[in-house]
Amino acid sequence: MDTSKHSLATLFEQLGLASDDAGIEDFITRYSPLPREVALQDAPFWSESQSHFLEEGLEEDSDWAEVIDELDARMRH
Repeated sequence: MDTSKHSLATLFEQLGLASDDAGIEDFITRYSPLPREVALQDAPFWSESQSHFLEEGLEEDSDWAEVIDELDARMRH
């Protein structure tokens, strides 16, 4: 069982995206603000597998849920 604490960097790695600070900030800047009526996992910029990973992480309240929520909050500003 993976007991490591996840971060935005590890989430971005899991999603196959640039996971350094600059890559994360560039992604957030490019796609923000996300409209309130659009769930993070339903945003049009995700691939099907990325969307599924985010949705599953939230629905199952997995150990990824907290960092997915953090990304969601940052995407809304």
